Amino acid sequence: MRQDSKLNQFRRVFEKEGAAFVWSFLYFFSLLTAYFILRPIRDAMGIASGVGFLPWLFSATFIVMLVVMPIYGALVSRFPRRKFIPYVYLFFILNLLLFWYFFANNIRMDIVAQVFFVWLSVFNVFVVSIFWSFMVDIYKSDDSKALFGLIASGGTIGGITGPSVVTLFTETIGSESLLLISAAILVFAIFCVFKLVALRKEKLNKNDEINETENKTGAIGGGVWAGVIEVLKSRYLLGISVLVFLLSLTATFAYFQQGSLIFEAYPQTDERVQVFGQIDLYVSIIALVFQVFVAGPVMSSFGVKGGIIILPLVTFVGFLLLSISPTIGVFVIFQTIRRASEYGMFVPSRENLFSVVSREQKYKSKNFIDTVVLRGGDVANGWFYNLLNTVMGLSIGAIAMVGVPIAALWGILAWRLGKAHAKNEQ
Repeated sequence: MRQDSKLNQFRRVFEKEGAAFVWSFLYFFSLLTAYFILRPIRDAMGIASGVGFLPWLFSATFIVMLVVMPIYGALVSRFPRRKFIPYVYLFFILNLLLFWYFFANNIRMDIVAQVFFVWLSVFNVFVVSIFWSFMVDIYKSDDSKALFGLIASGGTIGGITGPSVVTLFTETIGSESLLLISAAILVFAIFCVFKLVALRKEKLNKNDEINETENKTGAIGGGVWAGVIEVLKSRYLLGISVLVFLLSLTATFAYFQQGSLIFEAYPQTDERVQVFGQIDLYVSIIALVFQVFVAGPVMSSFGVKGGIIILPLVTFVGFLLLSISPTIGVFVIFQTIRRASEYGMFVPSRENLFSVVSREQKYKSKNFIDTVVLRGGDVANGWFYNLLNTVMGLSIGAIAMVGVPIAALWGILAWRLGKAHAKNEQ
């Protein structure tokens, strides 16, 4: 009876928001397809100079993020969302065309490969952060619980499509041509934004009228670093910041361990690209199962806390097993399930945490957390891993054991934030 009630609730939401859901689904599908076409190339380039070079690439990514953040903040302050979102995506499309030119003509690939690694890391954070900011702004909190898991599955299907494109077409058209395919898909993402703006025109206009009363005139307004100030003023947002930092810490440990094991097991770059692509494919398939069959029912029944706790639990068990048996087989299974639960449960749950904050916090504070906190965490945690592995000489298994208590603390924080979200909804 309870299941029938949940199904009827979803049907009511879908009848009301069906068109917006379809375009949101296609929007995220196009973004993640474009990204996952590029990701295996980036990962292979990242370890081309050895895993020890990765902290430098992470540091460069963070520096670029610090430069880009004020520009993004100024853009958000001056333009309504219906204008600045297409501009951001158009900028990245032009970047891809420039990379294609360098790739196709084999111009300074030693440097371009490193620039591409940094660029794609920035690209992924910004396009996904902007997407979810847009989603939490156009959907009500109750509707988001019913739909966000399925909307996220559009990105997961993109995560299946992207690696499949790489596997099927790299040998015939070359890796440089994949950049053009990715750029064309991003053009379609802009089209999806326009369709959603048209569907939400009345609601967005109403929001703009309210914001005019608050002296915002349709744009989000405020200073460039207003998001930082909002984070420092809010215990809730500070908690989310720590949550994201611990996500970065555990993910960085896993990413460096992955790089070390694959670097040693597969000497050829083409082999590494194929392995990275296969892992991405397996991750996306399992994540799709989470999103379609698990995320919606779990969050509807247990709230955000039920969905956000799963990834820390998986990470805790995975690091424990890896500390006992640090083999590539154990790691591939752990990394696949870890990333699948991240995309399938943790991401939609974490994004729901922002459904109870103000509009300025949704865009500025959320973007600060998703960029500076996340990428700053990548840098700090990358050098921390390098310290444990290179300076202190700890093995992959020993480092995994260090991750066990960290994952436990992460899980406790995630549960408490989920409960705080439920309280703020009341």
